[in-house]
Amino acid sequence: MTDTPAPPAPSTLAAAPAGEEDADWSDAAWELAAAQQTAPPAPPAAEEAEAMRQALSAMTGETKTLSQEEIDRLLNFAAPEGGGPAMSAIQRLVSSTTVNKDRLPMLDVVFDRMVRMLNTSLRQFASTNVEASLSKIEWLRYTDFQDAIELPALIGVARAEPWDNQMLVTIDSALIYCMMDVLLGGRRSRPGRIDGRAYTSIERKMTERMMKVVLQDLGQSFDPLAQVDFVFDRLEVNPQFATITRATNAIIRVRIAVEVERRTGHIDIVIPYATLEPIRGKLVQMFMGEKFGHDTVWENHLKNELMRSKLELVAVLAETKVPLGEVLAWQKGQSLKLRITPDSTVMVFSKTIPLFAGHMGQRNDNIAVKIDTDLDTKQELIDGLLSH
Repeated sequence: MTDTPAPPAPSTLAAAPAGEEDADWSDAAWELAAAQQTAPPAPPAAEEAEAMRQALSAMTGETKTLSQEEIDRLLNFAAPEGGGPAMSAIQRLVSSTTVNKDRLPMLDVVFDRMVRMLNTSLRQFASTNVEASLSKIEWLRYTDFQDAIELPALIGVARAEPWDNQMLVTIDSALIYCMMDVLLGGRRSRPGRIDGRAYTSIERKMTERMMKVVLQDLGQSFDPLAQVDFVFDRLEVNPQFATITRATNAIIRVRIAVEVERRTGHIDIVIPYATLEPIRGKLVQMFMGEKFGHDTVWENHLKNELMRSKLELVAVLAETKVPLGEVLAWQKGQSLKLRITPDSTVMVFSKTIPLFAGHMGQRNDNIAVKIDTDLDTKQELIDGLLSH
């Protein structure tokens, strides 16, 4: 009596059987093994289902409120951090939004001074505790700022009178609603989110007054560098109507964070780079009153040493033009007629630079020149010596 080998378990039929035992297998075992080899593995969907359940529970929950970042992430509005086809060098140059401009160290000092003044001004304006702080100073293009404006918006256009150019001041909706609650005696708790509603006339007037306070402090913060007055021009709600420069021009955006009654908002000050061009030489200083390339001590020392140095002077009685043919025909002992008189002017030169003009005479049995006119070229001589 011979024993027939049993077919292997379904979990072990991962490879095709080989040998003499193949003939004894049943047709059912062969079909099961073939099905296990050809069927693709089922993708695990437990994590995806759990993520969807959490998202749905967050959207339908009674106490859970999604933030704006969570909504953007859920709707895939956020820009991808990585991936995508690689851009060529020319594409990166064309689409680059980075603006490289001269570093302006004094601009940080100006806005730091403005924030300290703004703390006092806003406390008097709101009659409550207000904390303002400098958030960041960015260099970007005007089109990038215009695309980032949250609507509805209130944009104040101001003029820099001596510089003959314009700038913008924007206040976000959170700070506007907070100031309205504080000034009109509303509730001091955190309000609900209000989107899409147009600003009322009262809110516009209050925002205009607040922008004038900001512009006044900004003008005073520039006083140590230059006298400038920022005059409020108009208030716009459409960013296209508040355009003050070309879309590709460089601007400076200064963001100031303001906290009122444990509620936070921000103020943006947008200054085109061309507006600051009249005082760019002062803004590039590392400290107040710096003079680039000038060392007063070394200059005075060099000037004193030059005054003590010896200088060779040549008195020229007269000059005349002679053709080259006559010069070649000159002989030894031949005299030249200069056609001058005793009252003719004598020029005193140092190398090729004329310094003085006078008249020739005699003093202590020596031929002398009396200086009558200073030709105002001594500074040119000093500059020539310094260059060498």
